[in-house]
Amino acid sequence: MTELRNFKLEFVREEQHLMLPAISSFKLTQNLYDALFQYVITEEKEELLKKFISLLEAHIKRRDNSPFSLPISELDFLDEGLEELRLLNWMEVPVAVFQLSLDGDLNNDDYQEELDKILTQLERLMIYSRPAEGNLIWVYPFLLVR
Repeated sequence: MTELRNFKLEFVREEQHLMLPAISSFKLTQNLYDALFQYVITEEKEELLKKFISLLEAHIKRRDNSPFSLPISELDFLDEGLEELRLLNWMEVPVAVFQLSLDGDLNNDDYQEELDKILTQLERLMIYSRPAEGNLIWVYPFLLVR
């Protein structure tokens, strides 16, 4: 067993997320873009939709087992498009947000190596995903996701 550096998971908050159904494909992303585009009437909302689609495409390309979701508050720009997602079997789920921190000072390479070990261990213990930036992890309710 790999020895892990001490780390801490600190509960930050709970958020309501909209989660992609378990079955997905790249084709789904294009269909989703077409379906949601009708709800986007400003350039600002169009940029937000493009960002959402690119996050979804990146998730699908990674082909890992982590769920894809975003806080509903970040998807409010879709207005009626949120209901469209629900009709496409996207689920609203409560997600626990934790801050992950490692003990001690590490350079970037050592930090990433230690973080990878910890995340591998956490994969055996919980269903989680990581937002694009920062040291947060989103932990999903086991019974709702699997």
